Amino acid sequence: MKSLIIKLASPLTIISLASLEKWWYAIPIDGPDTLLYGFPLPFMSEAWHTSMALQFFGIEFLIDLLFYFVFWLISVYCIHRFVTKIQMPKFLTSGLWTFAGIILFGATLVASDSNNLFYVKRPFEMDLLETGYQFSWQKTERPNSLNYQRRSNKN
Repeated sequence: MKSLIIKLASPLTIISLASLEKWWYAIPIDGPDTLLYGFPLPFMSEAWHTSMALQFFGIEFLIDLLFYFVFWLISVYCIHRFVTKIQMPKFLTSGLWTFAGIILFGATLVASDSNNLFYVKRPFEMDLLETGYQFSWQKTERPNSLNYQRRSNKN
């Protein structure tokens, strides 16, 4: 089972974290409307200080990474234990790790932009307006912010 964690669950975690996205259209308190990405928590959003920059939230990212890893670990364990014994051929293991490595390399390139911002925790509250799911290669149509009314902060 330990080898299946390394051979199957770990690369599937990386691949699924990069390919399946939930987008969150929100208006942060005292901020412009923005799209956030991540499942089950948003761990990345557009930065507001310059175009093409991103904001990353560490705790939310670790929770998402753990969520995906536990999902694949339980799935692999249940299939291996109750359905059929999983035998990973070397070419499949190599292929999965090569694909996961390419994804990690690309993510490192994107994250290494000097304009990106990194936070331990998301530093703003937000009014959630709309959500949706997509694969990373699909284009997200940005909702029109004029269709939504901002919630007022009455004390």
